[in-house]
Amino acid sequence: MSKSTESETLSKHIRDSMRDDILNGRWAPGDKLQLTALSKHYQTSSTVIREALTRLVGDRLVLLKPNRGFFVPTLSLAELKDINELRTRSEEFGIGLAIERGDLSWESELIAAHHTLERTPYRDNTDDAQLTEAWNRAHQAFHAKLLEACGVPVLIDLCSTLSDLSQLYGRWAANATRFTGRDVAKEHREILAAALERDAKTASRLIREHYQITLDAILKSGIDDGAAQHGAAPANA
Repeated sequence: MSKSTESETLSKHIRDSMRDDILNGRWAPGDKLQLTALSKHYQTSSTVIREALTRLVGDRLVLLKPNRGFFVPTLSLAELKDINELRTRSEEFGIGLAIERGDLSWESELIAAHHTLERTPYRDNTDDAQLTEAWNRAHQAFHAKLLEACGVPVLIDLCSTLSDLSQLYGRWAANATRFTGRDVAKEHREILAAALERDAKTASRLIREHYQITLDAILKSGIDDGAAQHGAAPANA
């Protein structure tokens, strides 16, 4: 393996690890990401860390403030509403194309992705207010597979970015949705069934309802923007 390839592999590994840590709440919204501390944590050079952070800025998972450094983005309910609507509309369009263009291989892979999701533990045994990292990954993989057959890379990339941004609010959702009585597994089974039946209209409706339930739970939980920016749990948690 050439030195350039090794460097690219290391850079991607660090970027992926940092992305996972941000999405899983290692740092609170608004926290500064110190190069020295990150270099020590990930056991790599500050150059690799800076490159990874710069890439994550492009993904909107890190905020670069001129002359101040890199930060975890702060959160706002207004932004959450906009992200949810854009994500919903994008995935509604994408699932329609995927259902139209998807072949038998796509159906098989979609069933496999759903099987993994169903068999992955949902809540963390050590903190039942939080979703497990494995479930979050399986959840994103299932929704990504739903859209994969649409054949529009730009749309797939957009939906992936919006999925990541939505997951930044995961701690709100995890706490807030404990009390809704929703059956998330049933929601996914219904989305899968509609996709396999090639019913784009129903699949689109179910995806919108799926995301809207989570959004409504967060909005009704009593959390405000000030609390969110400090990573606080909802008042009724």
